[in-house]
Parts: sequence; structure tokens; C-alpha cells
Amino acid sequence: MAEFVSLGKSEVAVHPIALGTNFVGGHNLYKDVDEEAGKNTVREAIDAGVTMLDTAFIYGPKRSEELIGEVLKEYNREDIVVATKAAQNYDDNGEMFVDNSPEFFRQAVDEALERLDTDYIDLFYIHNPDDKTPKNEAVSALQELKEQGRIKAIGVSNFSLEQLKEANQDGYVDVIQNEYNLFNREAEDGILQYTADNNITFIPFFPLAAGLLAGKYDENTKFDDLRANLPFYQEDTFKENLAKVDQLKSLAEKYGEDVAQIVLAFYFTRPSLDVIIPGAKKGEQIKANMRAAEIDLDPEDVEFIDELFSK
Repeated sequence: MAEFVSLGKSEVAVHPIALGTNFVGGHNLYKDVDEEAGKNTVREAIDAGVTMLDTAFIYGPKRSEELIGEVLKEYNREDIVVATKAAQNYDDNGEMFVDNSPEFFRQAVDEALERLDTDYIDLFYIHNPDDKTPKNEAVSALQELKEQGRIKAIGVSNFSLEQLKEANQDGYVDVIQNEYNLFNREAEDGILQYTADNNITFIPFFPLAAGLLAGKYDENTKFDDLRANLPFYQEDTFKENLAKVDQLKSLAEKYGEDVAQIVLAFYFTRPSLDVIIPGAKKGEQIKANMRAAEIDLDPEDVEFIDELFSK
């Protein structure tokens, strides 16, 4: 069993492989969402040893948090780490806008607690930065909620390095969740070093590039969902990326694993990248992902992957 890791400077400790739950009640993100199937996936993950569930207000909206709350009632609450996010507010006309004001977060945390039907949230993120609120003021509001015991750790998401530095002026940020994968290594240009230096946990989203880095696709695979618009799925780039992923297959055989697990294991060699949220909807897939936390890649294999996917 992989060792648990702490989220930044907080006392929240988790298994390094978490479960993203945007498919649980994510009616605004996916077609034909089966709520009961989503809840069953969450149960399978918890039963397999996953300890952290990652949700957000915008998944549904709201519905994912409500369904996670229902599943939480079936387990010992203290054994499950719940992470959620907010930043989406609505004006009088029902138009959505990004809001980082302290007043908004006090209300957003209250409402999330109600939907999750719990007394505290283990990790609460600012989901997106707005254009006007000083980031340290937004985080200070969350720090007050942390001191009240309503949340236990503070996160930010989709922040640039400059925004992260502003948010962390008082040292309150525990986690940042940004995009990072072998096709998008922008975080290596400063953020990963800053998070390592400041005891902030970096959690990547899109770690398997929406499935491309799992080694399951070929040139004939077609997409009609969110993947169709992602840069690494565009025609010529897609073929080049497939060729790179193919070169990982012999490496996967060496370790007796799938390509996805080798990619996830590589991420754990990056500074401060201690938790990963790979997409998974089936119990066996979740169990396979969890094995990645126990793979020690040989130094020459880390170097091979690094150079193969060099920026």
C-alpha cells in the first residue's frame, strides 16, 4: 500500500491516487449521465482504498456534490477526504461570472457544506481566478473558514505562477490544481519549483490527456466530446502524440503494467507532485491506477520518458 501524503502544510493526508467525480451528476458535462452508476463508481473507489474525492460546484452544477454527500453517509466520514471548488457566481440576469470576493466564498462554503451534507470540507479550492479580487484577500477569507473548522485545507486552481505567489503571500495555500501532462508541461516552467519550495502540493488535472496517454487509441479513433477540441487531439498533432505513446508500450511491458500506470508513475518523480486524479469510471481501472503509486521507475526510464516528451 502506498504511503499517504499530506496536502501542503495542512493535516489532511491522502492516498496519492484520488478520484475525480465530474462524471457523478455532471449533467452539464456529459450526455446520458447515470447517477446511480456514478455513485457506484465512488463506492468502488473507496472500497479499493481511494481516500480523496474531488468534486466541484460546477459539476452538475451542484448535483455532483449532492450525490457525493449521499455516498459519504455510507462510510465513516473521517476516512474520506472531500475536495470541492467554487468561483462561479450568477448575476441578477442569471448570467454566470467568476467571483473571488471574500463574501462569495463565505456563502459558497456554506452552500457546499449543505449540498455535501457534512460539517466540514477537507480541501476547498478557488476554482478559477477573477480579474479584480486580490488573491491574498480571497485566500484570507478561506483561512478564516479554516480557523473556524469549516474547511481543513486551502487550494487554488487554474492560477498562473504570479497569481499563486499573490495568493500565497501569507503562506496559507496548501494545494494548487492545474493542467499538467506529458503533452503540456508548462507547470515545469516555474510553478513546480515554487510549490516544492513553499510546501504546496501540486495536483495535475488532465494527467492522462483525457485518455490519450493511456495508450488505448489509434489513428482511426474518433471523438465527438470535449476531446475533439483539445489541442493534443487535433489531426497532425494527434498522430505525432500517438507515435510517442506507442514508444511507452515496451516500457510498460518491462514493468508488467499498462501505459497509463507508467505515465502516472513518471509524474510522481516531479517535485511537489504528490497526488494525481486520473479519470476512471470502473473499479478495475481505479485499482490499476492505484498501483502507479507503488511503481519505482528506473532512472534511465525516467530520463527516456522525459526526453521523449521534451517540451
